[in-house]
Amino acid sequence: MDRKVSFAMDNTEREQEKILRPEEIEQESFRIIDSELKESGILLPEDRGPVIRRVIHTTADFSYVNTLYFSEGGLERLKALLRAGTRIVTDTEMARAGINKKKVSALGGEVRCFMAEPDVAEEAKARGVTRATVSMERAEALPGETIFVVGNAPTALLQLRDRIKEGYQPAFIVGVPVGFVNVEYAKECIRKLDVPCILNMGRKGGSNVAAAIINAVLKMLN
Repeated sequence: MDRKVSFAMDNTEREQEKILRPEEIEQESFRIIDSELKESGILLPEDRGPVIRRVIHTTADFSYVNTLYFSEGGLERLKALLRAGTRIVTDTEMARAGINKKKVSALGGEVRCFMAEPDVAEEAKARGVTRATVSMERAEALPGETIFVVGNAPTALLQLRDRIKEGYQPAFIVGVPVGFVNVEYAKECIRKLDVPCILNMGRKGGSNVAAAIINAVLKMLN
């Protein structure tokens, strides 16, 4: 005979469960982040703090306190570019989807990604290169300034490095690819160049981190 099993919660479990609205969840998350930072004796810098907190909120990983790198004057440069409606190009559709396009559009900007375009894949296969390489080439050929947001492909950063050495000037680079092959090397290559950037040194990162950085700076413009 089948028996029904009851999974009723006891009072202690119910006390631990918090029913919150989405905005309250975010507020509570940031409260917890600030509390744990304080307990660890960490005081975030006033200018870069909102970006670091947003990345921690996105990843639940406090190691970003030590690994996020901001070029000198880079954050103010990125603010000015976003305010001016500068175009953003991402290396993944996930990063493009994660960026608050409503805010970008309100400032006169746009967010583009070439990775999913069929002819990009065809060209990459024919040339024996990655789609990220071809995508960056497409972005570099666009008129005007471009903010590059790289969350997945270290080859995108290496393509940018090569073009910068040839004289190309990206308006800004957010470089936070995740992984094991060429990831740390690619970030270090960008760090050594005279280009405004925000990087996450080491293996960690991802499209969600890339989008979180842009969204944090957009929020700072309010």
